[in-house]
Amino acid sequence: MTQPVFPHPFEAIGCSQCRDLTPLGFDITMAFQPILHVPSGKPYAYEALVRGVNGEGAADILAKVTPDNLYRFDQACRVKAIEQAAALGLGRTRDCKLSINFLPNAVYRPSTCIRATLEATRTFGFPANRLIFEVTEGEQVQDTEHLKAIFKEYDRQGFTTAIDDFGSGYSGLNLLAEFQPDVLKLDMALTRGICKDPVRQAIVAGIVLVAQRLGITLIAEGIETEAECEALTELGIELMQGYLFARPQINALPLVERLACS
Repeated sequence: MTQPVFPHPFEAIGCSQCRDLTPLGFDITMAFQPILHVPSGKPYAYEALVRGVNGEGAADILAKVTPDNLYRFDQACRVKAIEQAAALGLGRTRDCKLSINFLPNAVYRPSTCIRATLEATRTFGFPANRLIFEVTEGEQVQDTEHLKAIFKEYDRQGFTTAIDDFGSGYSGLNLLAEFQPDVLKLDMALTRGICKDPVRQAIVAGIVLVAQRLGITLIAEGIETEAECEALTELGIELMQGYLFARPQINALPLVERLACS
């Protein structure tokens, strides 16, 4: 998903938005799509994807995001994802995680801007150590050191960190050289049609080797066919996400019945 790109919203106002959150001016809800552990057939995590309350897609919602409401939007998405996932019972399932997209340019001080997230986990009874925070490679991160500081703080808090859409642009390897997240999500540009594309197979095989050397978990995105699933399995990837398994559903957890409840 393409994220809005704005100047850092706190350059002039400091942390005042952290103390004075006004309403967004539009309502949001969340759709959830499972990330499947293919060998067991059980969801490893659910990604929360922003939607409008009348079914509007992510692009329609992101078009309403401005420099003035960027921080509030980022915070609202986090809280809404946790609230709805908890209400749907995800917090009671064994080991399954909740993946939330975040906007690094909306984070001023990582240790301060995470407070609302932690408060939401306590309020709604969702285990904080089961949160994944993923930043899309497509977002133009203006300050790599700032993103590294965010990931360092999130590691300290016990969150899982992820780079989404890895391989969709030209900065993937540079990002990976600067910092190593817990998870890399391979963009569908690499996985689509991989079953009949020796070049993509070779590239993904190389990424698998790098990930193994660095201790990083790989997730393949955009899987639509059994042949793609089989090709990626042969390359050693066990976690996948895509329409082959389930489409995103608003305020629902597809395939949740496969999870063993604690």
